[in-house]
Amino acid sequence: MTWAPDGGPRPLARTAGPGADDEPEPDAWPGAVEDFGGGRETAGLPTLDFLRLIGGGPRGLLESQAEERLARYGENVLPAQRSVSWPRRFLRSVRDPFTAVLFCLALVSAAVTAWTTACVIMALVVVSCVLRSSGEYRADRSAAALRDLVAATATVRRRADAGSPAVAREVPVDQLVPGDVVLLGPGDLIPADLRLLRATGLTVHQAALTGESAPVAKYPVETPALLGAAADRGGADRDAWPHLCLQGSSVASGSGTAVVVATGERTRFAAGLRGPSPRRRASAFDRSVHGISWSLIRFMLLTPPLVFLADAGLRGRGVETLPFAVAVAVGLTPEMLPVVVTTTLARGASLLARTSEVIVKRLPALHDLGAMDVLCTDKTGTLTQDRPVVACHVDAGGRDDPDVLHWAAVNSLWTLQLAELPMPDALDEALLEAVEQRGDGLLDHYAVAALPFDPVRRLATAVLRTPGGPGLHTLVVKGSVEAVLARCVKRRADGRDGELDDAARDELLSASTELAEQGLRVLAVAAAERPAKPGSSPYAESDEYGLTLLGMVGLRDAAADTAAAAVTALTRRSVTVKVLTGDHPGTAARACRDIGLDPGEVVTGDTVDALDDDALAELAATTTVFARCTPTHKARVVRALRAGGHVTGFLGDGVNDLPALDACDVGICPRDATAVAREAADVVLASKDLTAIDHAVVAGRRSSANIATYLRIALSSNLGNVIAMLTAALLLPYLPMLPVQVLVQNLCFDAAQLAFAYDRPAAADLARPAVLRPRAILRFVTGFGLINALADIATFGVLALSVRGFATGDGQAAFQSGWFTENLLTQALVMVLLRTGRGVAEGRAPGPIRLTTSALAVIGILLPLTPLAPALGFTTLPLFYYALLAAVLMSYGTALVMAKTRYDAGPVGRQGLAGSKP
Repeated sequence: MTWAPDGGPRPLARTAGPGADDEPEPDAWPGAVEDFGGGRETAGLPTLDFLRLIGGGPRGLLESQAEERLARYGENVLPAQRSVSWPRRFLRSVRDPFTAVLFCLALVSAAVTAWTTACVIMALVVVSCVLRSSGEYRADRSAAALRDLVAATATVRRRADAGSPAVAREVPVDQLVPGDVVLLGPGDLIPADLRLLRATGLTVHQAALTGESAPVAKYPVETPALLGAAADRGGADRDAWPHLCLQGSSVASGSGTAVVVATGERTRFAAGLRGPSPRRRASAFDRSVHGISWSLIRFMLLTPPLVFLADAGLRGRGVETLPFAVAVAVGLTPEMLPVVVTTTLARGASLLARTSEVIVKRLPALHDLGAMDVLCTDKTGTLTQDRPVVACHVDAGGRDDPDVLHWAAVNSLWTLQLAELPMPDALDEALLEAVEQRGDGLLDHYAVAALPFDPVRRLATAVLRTPGGPGLHTLVVKGSVEAVLARCVKRRADGRDGELDDAARDELLSASTELAEQGLRVLAVAAAERPAKPGSSPYAESDEYGLTLLGMVGLRDAAADTAAAAVTALTRRSVTVKVLTGDHPGTAARACRDIGLDPGEVVTGDTVDALDDDALAELAATTTVFARCTPTHKARVVRALRAGGHVTGFLGDGVNDLPALDACDVGICPRDATAVAREAADVVLASKDLTAIDHAVVAGRRSSANIATYLRIALSSNLGNVIAMLTAALLLPYLPMLPVQVLVQNLCFDAAQLAFAYDRPAAADLARPAVLRPRAILRFVTGFGLINALADIATFGVLALSVRGFATGDGQAAFQSGWFTENLLTQALVMVLLRTGRGVAEGRAPGPIRLTTSALAVIGILLPLTPLAPALGFTTLPLFYYALLAAVLMSYGTALVMAKTRYDAGPVGRQGLAGSKP
């Protein structure tokens, strides 16, 4: 007997047992059993009983039985991921809060027969929805193009009829049925949930399922219930059962024969996809937009009744003021916001796709990237390459010894060659690559026999001809430290051999444990000389004894090429990186140190289980590495960080990352992630360069800064105009501005404000997380809106001095013309002085802002002088008005600069858009 990894005894035999080949003739498929791989009872059955239950055996199914089962249980395909059509995306875009508000305003405008206003607003709604739905549709198509090539066929044994021999042939993966016998080899994807019947050196990568980076040894077990502890844990640990290979994993090395126990929707992989599907979480962008939207909705619902009541009560006007009241509400609304937001985000996403190979599938996710202040990431496949490299090679005394690496690589080379393994596993590849870089001559040794690695023995042995020793052979053994030490009687340190007593054995075990705690996978290497055996007497496991321990080789996971640079860049952007992995704490900590990330004290999943949500939120804020995490642990940590006020992203690539990808504000995955991870992610990195995340963060912050600039300027200007309009409506015997004039003014504002989508924010706005904080924006809007209203009221005084008949109605056209001109000029001034990133060091404003503000000023001054003026209700103004208006504008500009300087120096201004709480 030997010992299983969980401490339970297991037999040395690697076959399914003596009864496995005594195949029962398949009966009808048992209708009461729906999921053979998913239940603890069936997974723990003895092999023969299990084969009888499913009506299968090592010789495979009959073709007729396979057809019958395919018709009954369906094709071996995962639940379809239905893509959203473009029309459906368009209709979904209407649910955006600002778009919905504009749509309601258009209906109200139509109800009061303000058809021009209604048409213009509806045009803005349509443009916004088209831009947003088209951008997201293109992003989804680009992400779909990155789907990995999956195995199209699998090798199965089937029989034409009961008397025919079993024939191995290729069948499409979707045609596999429960009971099929599948042959596995290195590199094969596991096409369904399988139970092993035979295996030779079989190891499986299942990081996508469990997060464990090291390949897992798989071997048949005659009576799985004897595994004891694992069987008692039931479903939670079925992934670790050695006799089960689950869909979503792949063969790392070795070969095997297995029977299909579950296909399609009945696999564990599909069960993970069928988990609860709550409504999509509200991201940082959603929370910000909803907060701003509801504030504006309250203003807009309050404004029209106030205007109508004021005009009706104080001036005796009736229903004719209703279009004006609606025009005032429209004037308060930043109707270009959906267009500006969508254009800004779509432009940023397009630039990212072209320049950094980052695909943004959900446009608001670009803002969430800019707002992100914590990035949680899996280790395997993201920070590391899932490829080991040699980290150290020491003799039995703990001193560096290149010979240990040399003999380990010799063992890898000749067990690969003579055992006829199709390819080395990852550890063998790492050893051979390290020796090749050193230029050692591995072919100087000639091997006569090899015993390949066996997950039961946990050893691999190469038998070499001893140079200068005719009649002698050298056995070179490589494997787990415990298994090799159990066969050693001597040790070699400093080139001298010594006895291996119990104290030395304990010392070596402690040394290997210390290396493992540093995140290394440790292999022991031993050798011995034996008299050469004749060809008729092959070497066997019984020859692996009386060895001399040469030393140990430590291997670590190779860091992703750009992981260190990405962590440095994100840290510079004030984004904290945290690692959530299913790996051993030492392995996770070592990977962090390799990329320059201080792991601190590592927290395991057991600790997470012991904490409530509040305590976990406090711990998560100060912890860098969480190890031995299940998918549930990862999702809990992410939710705890969000509950603590952090805008959290998650970078993952496997099925085990799906809950965390769903729980975070913005989900990110690399291009070689599993297909389901790419479906769940908001952002896909189309290149292997992790520094692309930094580029995406910068693009997100640039977009957020431009959106905030538009909001602050548009809302403050609109609020000032509304206050002034209400004041004028109470003071004047006529409407301060005709509905058509309000509409023309809004069109000019809107066209000019679209330039904010192309603005260049200051570098300081890109150095810290950017969240659209409703309270900060509304505080800004209130203060600067009042300044704008004072400028408008001062203009009323200027008009009273320069226009005859101001208070009687004779000067209505002049008043409306003068206020129209002042509105456009003050809007141009605000765009220049209050835009995000304005500063002396930046020099002049960028091209689009400069052009649009110049156009606004020209229109404001010249439109009342053009032939269109009478049709719009405008008239020519006296030159004296322009002189007084210049004084008002200079005073207004000075007040803006002073208020902006004081605002920037205050706590809110210093914080800017940055902040963990929207």
